Amino acid sequence: MNEDTFNMEIRKYLKTVGITSQREIEHAVYKALESGSLGGAETLAVKMTLEVPGVGICHCIEGTLALE
Repeated sequence: MNEDTFNMEIRKYLKTVGITSQREIEHAVYKALESGSLGGAETLAVKMTLEVPGVGICHCIEGTLALE
């Protein structure tokens, strides 16, 4: 295994995950604000699950996102 290649592949993947996740969250929050289902002062629970079936990883990361 080439550790440098592996490290770069992980970073590239995580960058894609981060950018895509941010866009999806923003889109959903703006849509909920427009529809009135969110008022704009909430704190939202958030959960991300990372799975790598080939090595048996299933890791969940939970947190919150404050809108105000």
